[in-house]
Amino acid sequence: MTAPAFSEDDRHFMRVALSLSKRGLGNVWPNPAVGCVLVSSDGTIVGRGHTQPGGRPHAERVALDIAGDLARGATAYVTLEPCSHFGKTPPCAVGLIDAGVTRVVCALVDPDPRVSGRGHEMLRKAGIQADVGLFADDARRINEGFLSKVERGRPFVTLKLASTIDARSATSSGESQWITGQQARDEGHLMRATHDAILVGAQTVLADDPTLTCRLAGRSDQSPVRVILDRSGTVPVTTKLAQTASDVPTWLVTAEKNFTKLLEKFEKTSVKVIAARCTAGHLDLHDVLGKLAGEGLTRVLVESGGNLAAGLIKSGVVDRIVHFVAPSMIGADGKAMIADLGVDKLENAPQFKRSSVRSVGQDIAITYENKTD
Repeated sequence: MTAPAFSEDDRHFMRVALSLSKRGLGNVWPNPAVGCVLVSSDGTIVGRGHTQPGGRPHAERVALDIAGDLARGATAYVTLEPCSHFGKTPPCAVGLIDAGVTRVVCALVDPDPRVSGRGHEMLRKAGIQADVGLFADDARRINEGFLSKVERGRPFVTLKLASTIDARSATSSGESQWITGQQARDEGHLMRATHDAILVGAQTVLADDPTLTCRLAGRSDQSPVRVILDRSGTVPVTTKLAQTASDVPTWLVTAEKNFTKLLEKFEKTSVKVIAARCTAGHLDLHDVLGKLAGEGLTRVLVESGGNLAAGLIKSGVVDRIVHFVAPSMIGADGKAMIADLGVDKLENAPQFKRSSVRSVGQDIAITYENKTD
């Protein structure tokens, strides 16, 4: 099939749709974050929408409801293939057909086997022109979590790190608040708001008793699911996470042998207990992430201590690292940002590729992508 020729107007309206889609990041799981723009034949936007919290309604339905009769004869710009299967609501492809749109420009084919080209086929059979592939890379990056869940059976994992110039995360006494400045901390809270879940280890909970919520003005209702990895069941019921689980979803992942015991331990709280396999005395992180994907999570932000960070890196499941570096030093007696990786030769060192470097106040934020992806 010949690749479609896209106009400058097509590019403009798809950029608007992509911008809309980002509004759903962190609050639409297990669904993808989609944006849709409906444009009349004279180039006027008559409807726009993005996937709503909880994943319903879909972006196309929101835009169609706004447009009403003005959708007839319009072009729809959608960042992901319109769904074609009947679920809790009718398929978006049917909605577009019934509304009388004449063309659909789509950024990306949906890899979900329930869709995967069927939405476009449905549109074409109804006589609607369906052009696919405009800004596909941008759409893939926005929905990298959803795509990871469908294609790899696990969420997309971002590891957030904060350290001094010499890669120390705390002093020898354990003091770490605050290594980075306020602007970097605000960015960290924004990252929480745009992820489905935040993952920490039991040691972080025991040491800091954190709340792990988003504390940005206007974003307090976008705190992610809080996931604790606690193989041996040491996290007490009295922690802030357990006591506030009715306000912010809190899940605890433990070894299969401890599952029943921890169900009883947390029965008077709203903590959800999940069992995962253990390998060599540690939680199997591949199984953990598979279980989280099974619960619907697509984007996981890790704010852990050095041990969990090292475990995730050794398991090869870290897709992105965002490293905030403060202009200070602690020295060799401070706590290392990453625990031992067991690397004895440089050729065996985990490799990442740097994708961006930028200033955040007095700190620097460096983003790395997994080199094997």
